Amino acid sequence: MNLRYENLAEHLYNAIAQNLYRPGERLPSVRQLSRQHQVSTATAVSALRLLEDQGHLEARQRSGYYVKPRPRSSLHEPTMSAPPREPTLVTGQEWVLRLVKATNDPKIVQLGAAVPAAAFLPTQKMAQLSASVARRYSQRIANYEFPPGEPELRRQIARRMSEQGCPVDPDDILITNGCQEAMTLALRAVTKPGDIVAVESPTFYGLLQVIESLSLRAIEIPTHPRDGIALDALQLACEQWPIKACIAVPNYSNPLGYCMSDERKRALVELVNRHKIALIEDDIYGDLGFGPQRPAMAKSWDSEGRVLYCSSFSKSLCPGLRVGWLVAGPYLEQTEYLKYVGNLATPTHAQLTVAEMLAKGGYERHLRQARNQYRQAVDRMTAAIGAYFPLGTRMTQPEGGFVIWVELPETVDATALSRRALERGISIAPGPMFSATQKYRNFIRLNCAVDWDERVNQALVRLAQMVGGQ
Repeated sequence: MNLRYENLAEHLYNAIAQNLYRPGERLPSVRQLSRQHQVSTATAVSALRLLEDQGHLEARQRSGYYVKPRPRSSLHEPTMSAPPREPTLVTGQEWVLRLVKATNDPKIVQLGAAVPAAAFLPTQKMAQLSASVARRYSQRIANYEFPPGEPELRRQIARRMSEQGCPVDPDDILITNGCQEAMTLALRAVTKPGDIVAVESPTFYGLLQVIESLSLRAIEIPTHPRDGIALDALQLACEQWPIKACIAVPNYSNPLGYCMSDERKRALVELVNRHKIALIEDDIYGDLGFGPQRPAMAKSWDSEGRVLYCSSFSKSLCPGLRVGWLVAGPYLEQTEYLKYVGNLATPTHAQLTVAEMLAKGGYERHLRQARNQYRQAVDRMTAAIGAYFPLGTRMTQPEGGFVIWVELPETVDATALSRRALERGISIAPGPMFSATQKYRNFIRLNCAVDWDERVNQALVRLAQMVGGQ
């Protein structure tokens, strides 16, 4: 029997080496192996256990034996981006909505949209607080909470920002329907149609949609996956073009995940002050760093009122509540009016629920757990990408948030890949979505904050096979 199980083990090893069974794929069951190779089940089990002992397979309870991911040295990061140096009118962003709609389909493995799975959110606690608020404030929640928004919520936000080194008065805060509306209001306040705004490259596609809807032109600024927006390139752009605003995500940007140093944040604020342009700071991921210290906000160095600060609780607390805020400085009155004529108010019930979570300390307790969850999720996804994807793949190493930016071999067309993947039940975000000029043809962004199970693992295996087959 010894010789027979060793022969079977050698046969299976050769099949793995020839990629007949790829990393992450399941081997035939013990009964199937027994029938196929005409050996006893005991021989099949011995062969599988030998390969497991040698590090080629891993056993998963009640599931079988799987090819173990091959160890590989850390993948290199993508290099500094090199976008065109001229402004462009942003167009064609309506196709992004098709990707977003896929997130509502439970049959799709959701790796595309940057929406955390419910397991990363305090859903039970929020449901309890929501019910409590509904009972205690039944008449109040039936009414509008006109701009600037619910006073207690604004007080709690101001307290947190001040504790984090950015003193803000509650009266300086405007409550919005998420960070997307905050950015829209900020841009409307400081620009008019046809104006030029500087953006990171790559940048969040939702921002490009806002720019398109306001008939603005975007100039993409080279951005490093670890240091952030290139300040020398931004300086040069400001000297060459009549830029009205710069939009940046200094803390754990989407899709690169970098965190700018305090020195660079200060230099960024000084740069916009010199050129008398507005800096719109998107800090939606600021609370989701993997380290013990929450990074500073660029707004902390704002001495001239040129930084319009935008954030929300959508990524950290509850996407569905749509509670965000804007600190607009001298543009507060104007943005309040724009908010009012746009949609009157942010729902009162949602504002009161978030205020309760902040006031009772539940948010900070949740963050302590969530940061570790997101770190583990990113580690798990990056390990799988490193093991399954072909040579030539590069990948960011984010310090916070829950998305990764993956550079695929140059032969890969990410847009075509995304269509093929969706046909096979996998949603990914192709790189051209993150550029005003449709750059990053061979890049994809992946959401790591998913309920990790065999379905997700196999989706990555299939995705890697599609990448390798192009």
